[in-house]
Parts: sequence; structure tokens; C-alpha cells
Amino acid sequence: MASPHDPHDSPTDSPRVPPRVDDDLWESGPVYIASDKPLARLVARPVREFLRVEAAGSLLLLLAAAVALVWANSPWASSYDALWHTHLVLDVGPLHLDESLQHWVNDALMVIFFFVVGLEIKYELVNGDLRDPKTAALPIVAAVGGMLVPAGLYLALNPPGSDGAAGWGIPMATDIAFAVGVLGILGRRIPSAARLFLLTLAIVDDIGAILVIAVFYTSDLSLTWLAIALLLLAVMVVARRLRIWTMVLYAVLGVGVWYALLESGVHATLAGVAIGLLAPAVPLLNEEVARQHAREALRDNTLDPEELVKLRFLLKESVSVVERLQSTLHPVSAYVVLPVFALANAGVELGAIGKVFTEPVGIGIVLGLVLGKPVGILVASFLAVRLGLGRLPDHTTWPMVAGLGAVGGIGFTVSIFIAGLSFPGEELLTEEAKIAILLASLLAAVLGVVALLAATRGRDHDDVPEDAAASSS
Repeated sequence: MASPHDPHDSPTDSPRVPPRVDDDLWESGPVYIASDKPLARLVARPVREFLRVEAAGSLLLLLAAAVALVWANSPWASSYDALWHTHLVLDVGPLHLDESLQHWVNDALMVIFFFVVGLEIKYELVNGDLRDPKTAALPIVAAVGGMLVPAGLYLALNPPGSDGAAGWGIPMATDIAFAVGVLGILGRRIPSAARLFLLTLAIVDDIGAILVIAVFYTSDLSLTWLAIALLLLAVMVVARRLRIWTMVLYAVLGVGVWYALLESGVHATLAGVAIGLLAPAVPLLNEEVARQHAREALRDNTLDPEELVKLRFLLKESVSVVERLQSTLHPVSAYVVLPVFALANAGVELGAIGKVFTEPVGIGIVLGLVLGKPVGILVASFLAVRLGLGRLPDHTTWPMVAGLGAVGGIGFTVSIFIAGLSFPGEELLTEEAKIAILLASLLAAVLGVVALLAATRGRDHDDVPEDAAASSS
């Protein structure tokens, strides 16, 4: 029997042409979103458009933090504490974990965030700016300056031996989500090269924060469990070399690495970074192989199930594992993990807000993020350029670098994370640190926007060629 799609079935009828689906709608996900159904038009598409906005993740993060603050300072504050201190028990065979809901968020859910960070670092090392030493030199030096100066300012106010000395790592971090959100709000007035400079700087900053957490915020180290974690990571490497692509195997090994690190004393979220760095950043196949097979398969205008399976495999393996995982997990991290983290950790009582400006911990964090970050980034960048280690990005001026440095002072996510590690069991210091982080991040964002607006006045579309601007209108 002839195929129903064979054009020779009826010489008088042309083959049925499927309804056209707009590329923009197709890329957004299920075809249902492209339909005219009320739920698709009134809910799905508007939500999709919001999530495509560069600042959407930052807005959700900010909203979650605001909800946590209002909740923790409302008449229902006790319910906030009760929720996040509720204990969840996981008891499976020899595996026994009994942690509060907040700890599950910080020690387990945040693994996804750090896994995405590890993927981003791996991609940049193999395919991005960190691959080229000359291009990466300036943001790397700037990131180092942006970590050392805030830490130095903090330690000057909280010297070793003092109650707050352990928090020196708090003002070192830059929140990529909020930094990207601020640049997204400013739009094209920020040159693309300057935007890339800040993103590369933030990634290097993440590497620094990860090293700080691994080396300085590890307690009661168990060498046995650490050895087990390293052994499981080695098994992953061997499996990759043997070209074993079953994701279930890597998922099981990943859970094993997480648990081993949790028991070792090294913070468990670093399992996400380590596994992300092991993910292949080079495609298994050249994309031309998939193109050639598609041309051959469609030569007779038909596509049977066997060819479809093969083509799907070829297309998938033409994109690296790192890029596929980034595409899948970045929205989960930005729109689920980080907002939940903010909801669980940003709920602090603002009654102690006065201590931020009178106690050394609060002052050290505010000065470190608001002053230390921009000064460290600007001075380190200036020295790197003068010494010939790097050059300013195209269309970027020194006032812009100062503004980008101020944006780098938005510490939020990682700073709050390190605050929880700095003062375990010391609730008052932790609360003071979190309030200082929130205030400092807000001040840094405002100063960064003002500085960048002043530095880019009259430069709304400077780095957009006239022909490109015309074609997009």
C-alpha cells in the first residue's frame, strides 16, 4: 500500500502542506503554546515572553527575597521559621539524613545552581573567553582585585581572632543573576564587549568563591569520605573515556559524589561544580554529519521511524553535553532554585538593621561590597592595562569600568550562602550579615545603574552598526 504522504497517490491533488508554525513559537517549546487556545494565549505565551527577558530571573529572585523579608517581619513570622526549620528525614538502607528544610535547600537544591556554574566555567574554558589568555587576562585580573580588596577591607574591621573574622569571604562574591539583570535593564547602551567583560569577571569570581568555600569553609574533614568522592569522580572520567553515554549512570554517580562530600565535611554543593567541570564541552559528532544524513534521508521526501531515530541521535550529538545541560538546567536554576533559596534564606528580622552600621561585621560587608568591589576591579584593571597584561574592551571607558565594578558589588546569592557557612550556630551574626548583604547589594545596584547611565549618556546604540539597526526595525 502506498504511503499516505506519497505525492503520486493522487495526480490531481498536491501533497498536503502542514500548517506553518512560526519559528519563534516553535523554539519556545511545545506546539501547544503556538495554538489559539485561551490558556495558551492568555497564560502560556505571556509567561514565555517574561521568561525570555534577560532580567526575568533577577526579578523572580528579587520578588522571592521581598516575600521572605515581608513574611519574616509580619505577624506570621513564626510560620516562616516553622516552615524552614521543619525536618525532613531520608532513610534508605545505610543512608540516613535528617536535616531542616532550609538545609535541604542549601545543601541539596543548590547543587543544581553550582552544577550550572560548573557547566558555564567548563564552556568558557573550552569555547569561551577563558580559552584565550589575552582576552581573558583583563577580567581575570579585575576579578582578583575585586575579591582581594573587599576581603582586605572586611579583615581590617574584623581582624583574625575577632568574632566576625570568619566572614571575610562574604563580600568577595558577585551575583551573576543580578549583575546580568542590571545590564539587561540598561539595554544596548552597554557595549557588548563591556557586557562580556562583566560576565567573564563574574565567572572568574565564581571560581574564586568556589575555591574559598572548598579550602576555608570546610570543617571536620573526613579523608575517607573525601577519597570515596574522588573515586566516584574518577569512575565518571573512566566512563566518559569508554564512551558510556547512559545518563542514569552519571546521575547515580553524581548523587554518590554529593553524599560523600556531604559526609566528608567539604560543602556538598561543590559536587555540582566538580561534575559540571567533567561534562564534555566538545560535541561527539561534527554537525555536518547530521546535515548530510538529513539531506540523504529526505531525498525521497519521506522519513521513516528508523531514519528519524538516527537523525535525532545525530542532531543531539552535534551539540555538546555542556550546552545541552546548560539549555535544560539554566531555566531551572534561574526560575526555581535561586528564588527558593532566596525565600529560604532572605527572611531576616529587620529590627537589628541598626547594627549593620554600628557592628564591624555589618560595616565590613557593606564597605566590602559597595566600596571594595568597584575600587578593586577598577584599580586592578588599570594596573593590568598599564602593565600591558590586557586592554579595555571595545567602546568601553574607565567610567564604564567603574560602573561595572559597582554592579559587581551585588553579592546576594553566593554572599548569603557564604554567610551561612561563616557563622554556623551563631544566629545573631548570621542575621546581621544577611541584612548587610541585602542593603549592600541594593546600594551597589543603584550606584552601578547611576554610574553606568552617566558613563553611557548619548551612547544608546553606539556598538550596533547602522545597517544592523536598520534591518532589525
